[in-house]
Amino acid sequence: MRGRKRVEDYVVRARSTDTLLDCLLTIKRTIDPTLSFRYSCGHGVCGSDAVAVNGIPTLLCTATVGEFAKPNGANDSAAFRHSAVSNAHATSNRGITSRTAAVDSHVNGAEASSGIPSSEQTLTTNTSSAHVTQDVHGSATSGNLTKSVTVPPETDLETAATSSLGVVELAPLPGFPVVRDLIVDIAQMMDQIKALSPYLRADGKLATTTDGKIDMFEYLQSPEELKRIELLSNCISCGVCEGSCPVYAGGEAFVGPAALVSASRFINDSRDTATAERLEEIASQDGIAACQSVRACSRRCPRGIDVGEEMWRLTERVNAR
Repeated sequence: MRGRKRVEDYVVRARSTDTLLDCLLTIKRTIDPTLSFRYSCGHGVCGSDAVAVNGIPTLLCTATVGEFAKPNGANDSAAFRHSAVSNAHATSNRGITSRTAAVDSHVNGAEASSGIPSSEQTLTTNTSSAHVTQDVHGSATSGNLTKSVTVPPETDLETAATSSLGVVELAPLPGFPVVRDLIVDIAQMMDQIKALSPYLRADGKLATTTDGKIDMFEYLQSPEELKRIELLSNCISCGVCEGSCPVYAGGEAFVGPAALVSASRFINDSRDTATAERLEEIASQDGIAACQSVRACSRRCPRGIDVGEEMWRLTERVNAR
């Protein structure tokens, strides 16, 4: 089943310190209300707004324009080629211009109309087809939709800037089926995490004091024991590590680094009594054995977890069991 293959080009006015989430919110509020993307608090701790920025999985709310904007033309490739002269519409009161891309869409084999006048078709792309699912609004949509955002600098709020900070390319998080625009389906990742029992499995025995009363502090840990799991406990299941992994493909094969980090958090917990069972669960060919130690999963973790190092430590523990 082929999904829509489409790129849309927007021009927004922003500062280099603005986040890409700020830019997308500007686009949604003033240019294209149909644009779909996920975000929650915008503080970099929820993980819901993970996308590919210039091909790099990261969070929209932590990525800034100055960090990712590239000079105009730097993003041109066989997949992003100009096919017509832009006939953009400007919103003069905000200094914002919108350009809409040509759409090559096929759903269930039937060509779907883009609904865009040919005079406004400025870009075309040949992205790979995506799984068609139901979007959050209930309508059947699909596809790999890449958003190119051109950002002119905002030096005067009363006058539109004439130069540009550059171009930022946004795309859905790799390795996951696309639901709509920049929204991907993370259900498989969450199922893989749940499959590895992401909760404490203690022996159920209640500790008692010398006088026979229940010891309310039976699960106290030393600072050293807490240190082993504290950083791993900060994982927000954003999927950035999985989008960076060349092995993970969001299917039922490799369980993925997010699930393995969750398992490692409890394997290293001094209170957990199911270490042997957990190591056995991840020892399969689709578990830690599928990890190729590329360590790409560590590059953009928003919580600072060295995922690649944790994968290596798990491999050593599985081999030594």
